[in-house]
Order: sequence, then structure tokens, then C-alpha cells
Amino acid sequence: MSIHPTAIVNANARLGSDVEIGPYCVVGAGVCIGDRVRLLGHVFMDGQTAVGADSVIYPFASIGTQTQDLKFKGGRTSVEIGERTTLREYVTVNSGTNEGDVTRVGSDCHIMAYCHIAHQCAVGNGVIMSNLATLAGHVIIGDRAVIGGMTGIHQFVRIGTLSMVGACSKATMDIPPYMIADGNPAALHGPNSVGLQRNNIGAEARSRIKEAYRILCRSGLSTSQAIERIRAEVEPCPETDILLAFIEASERGIAK
Repeated sequence: MSIHPTAIVNANARLGSDVEIGPYCVVGAGVCIGDRVRLLGHVFMDGQTAVGADSVIYPFASIGTQTQDLKFKGGRTSVEIGERTTLREYVTVNSGTNEGDVTRVGSDCHIMAYCHIAHQCAVGNGVIMSNLATLAGHVIIGDRAVIGGMTGIHQFVRIGTLSMVGACSKATMDIPPYMIADGNPAALHGPNSVGLQRNNIGAEARSRIKEAYRILCRSGLSTSQAIERIRAEVEPCPETDILLAFIEASERGIAK
């Protein structure tokens, strides 16, 4: 274990093996740091915050601080960061609002500089958030999604697995899995073909996703009518099942 002499680490914080805590870091009493985690310097960690093994947190990140939600009235809330996740400079991850609420960031994520993850967000595994991407409260990001720089995600919006939201977008409605969205407000522009190939989604499944997108966004049908037509005309596969289940579970409606 390596703790720089200028770092302030509360005696009640729990530290794993081979942890590195750089200069001027502050680690609060409720923090739990996994094995081989590196805090490079000037990192502030507070509250009931757990960071998984092999994660790296860059200077001036602020993790586990009180929610900015004005409804906060006190109580035990927490933040959980997965394994092998990188949080770059000035990233902020806020704790939850109500007793027992958790803000989660998954494993193998790459959260770039100045990103903000608000109260009770749930960020999946393998997510990439480019510089200045911002999540309002209660946002859900699916596994391996990509959020472009300077993009704002509205409260309670869901971003589906393996989707991509372009830079400077404003997402006010759910973005279905496997799709590319862009604009203000964000609209769908087709399947995330490159992302699907890079994640070993086969040609047949990609073809069915493309056909489902065509029916959903290019046929002029309502969402419910499009769902019925996709079920009738597109041969099912795990990916189209996930797509349809996501759409049917949407409370805000989906971007088209």
C-alpha cells in the first residue's frame, strides 16, 4: 500500500491490498477501496462509497458526495463503482436522495473528464462517457453504450445496451438498444452497425435489428403498431427480443 504523506485518509476507511493514494487525496470514513485501486492525486471521496478492484481515479474527481437533489432530507445513501473502471479528471458521482438509494457505475467503464453522474443513476458495464457528458437523476445506461461529449441525458431516461448517443445531443426520451441517436432532441438515425460488429453481434442478428429499426422509424406506424408488425414480420432472435422488451417497458416513450 502506498499513501502519500499529504493525503488525508480517515482511520475508518477500508483499504484493499496494493492500494495507491496520491498526493492531497481525501478519503472519508465510509469509503471502501478495493485491491490495486489507484487515486492519482487530489481525489475527494466521501459518504458510503465503494470502488472495485483495479479501478483508477484521476485528479480532482469527486465521488460519493451528497446529491444535488433539493429533496434530500438526510439518510444513508451510497455510491458503488465497479472493477477496472476509469474515472478521469473532474468526474463527479453523487450519492442517492432517499434512505437506501444507490448510485451505481459498472465495471470496465471509461468515464472521461468533467462527466457528471447524478443521484440514483445506474450505469452498466463497459460504458463509455466522453468529456462533459451529463446524466441527470435516475438515468439508466445499458451495458457497452457510448455517450458522446457534451451530451445531456434528461431525468429518468434509459439508454439501451450497445447504443450510441452523438456528441452535443439532448436525450429527453428513451434510446432503444443497438441504435445510434443524435440531435436536439435526440432522434434515431439507424442501428449502431459498427458497435454491433465490434461486439461480435452476427450478420443475421444485425440484419434483423436493421429491419426492426425500419419498421419502428420509417413505416409511419405508431409504436404499438410497429411492435406488432416487428413480431409478425421479423424472425425473432435474442437481440430483437431485448429491443422489443425495452420499448414495451418505456415509460417516457422512445426517440424515433
